[in-house]
Amino acid sequence: MVSLLTRRKGMFARGDRARRGWLNGVDKILWGVPLGITGLAGVLIASTQRQATYVDWYDHWITAAVGMVLALILAKIPLERLNALLGPIYGLTVVSLLAVRLIGTSALGAQRWISIAGFHVQPSEFAKLAAILLLAGVLSRFPIERPVDLVRPIALIALPWVLVFIQPDLGTSLVFGALLLVMLFWAGMPLSWLVLMLSPLITAVMAGTVPWILVGWIPLMAYLAWRSLPWKRTALTVVVAIQGLFSLLTPYLWMHGLKEYQRDRLVVFLDPAKDPLGIGYHLIQSKIGIGSGQLFGTGLLQGNLTKLQFIPEQHTDFIFSAMGEELGFLGCVLLIAAYVLLMWRLLQIAGKARSDFESLVVIGVAGMLMFQVVINIAMTIGLGPVKGLPLPWMSYGRSAMLLNFMALGLCASVARRGQPTKSPW
Repeated sequence: MVSLLTRRKGMFARGDRARRGWLNGVDKILWGVPLGITGLAGVLIASTQRQATYVDWYDHWITAAVGMVLALILAKIPLERLNALLGPIYGLTVVSLLAVRLIGTSALGAQRWISIAGFHVQPSEFAKLAAILLLAGVLSRFPIERPVDLVRPIALIALPWVLVFIQPDLGTSLVFGALLLVMLFWAGMPLSWLVLMLSPLITAVMAGTVPWILVGWIPLMAYLAWRSLPWKRTALTVVVAIQGLFSLLTPYLWMHGLKEYQRDRLVVFLDPAKDPLGIGYHLIQSKIGIGSGQLFGTGLLQGNLTKLQFIPEQHTDFIFSAMGEELGFLGCVLLIAAYVLLMWRLLQIAGKARSDFESLVVIGVAGMLMFQVVINIAMTIGLGPVKGLPLPWMSYGRSAMLLNFMALGLCASVARRGQPTKSPW
């Protein structure tokens, strides 16, 4: 006869096996990396607010909890159902961005938010996810086989991009461009076409910095167009004309296409000492803070520059500087490794997706996240211009946090459907 104690041991053993089986079904990288980063970020945000009159670090975790709930809901929904809603999604995106222009709230020289029930919502953040879905829907139906196939996706994203750019929100508008290029390449666009699409931007930079290089650059792009595009003479003429136009219009666009603070952000990183008390102050203090952390850092909640708030907006765009000071070089390397691990997992999911639409959605999310990681970290260490791009799951911001978790939920949905065995998440 089996004793009660034996029965209880058996019950606990079965419970342990059930829990282990449940955990085995969880995508540990896809969920674990963002949750780990979010947990660490809350502590770092609290460190930046030790001397502040306001304390909202816990709001970072509360927003993450709401975002996690949304992610789990989206993880249960097959993405193909969203394919039928792309028209309403596009309409809602455009309307929300137009509403920012009409009834939006201004802050820090830009009008990017809408106040809803006391909460400031940033539609441009959610427009990024809408752009991913829209581009995935178009590219899955109309793959890139001819140059004319580029017209449809570019036209689709042009209106939201313009509405975001004029807020003005240069950082987010650049994300739209990165999304477009990454998803076009994943949809089958040749690498040479990608180079040709990027070449006008490179031409503009060269025209404003080292114009003599254009003597070799423009003929090189002409040769690439001749080799890779149909209608050889027409392609050659169009590419040379575009390159020449950008090289000539760059001075005008520089002065009249960007606001003064945007121009300053784009060039001051080359020499922050030119404006040490203005826009250069962020970069100087950020590099000092990261450097002071040395190898192992000062320890969580122990950073002096962080405590005394030497770096403005450190809990948002410059949270990586707090990371560098308090956890040092080693902590920064581990954080970057975590992002790389997450990108690797997203590439796996995209490769195993059951449909082109699902694969393109995941690769769009990966491109969005990696672009923001690279630009934000480059900005804080002085290797790039200052832009208002948050570090995913690290920077404080309700809209960005909800967006990131919603994007994660879509990727989890693809991963669940792409697995041969059923997963609880």
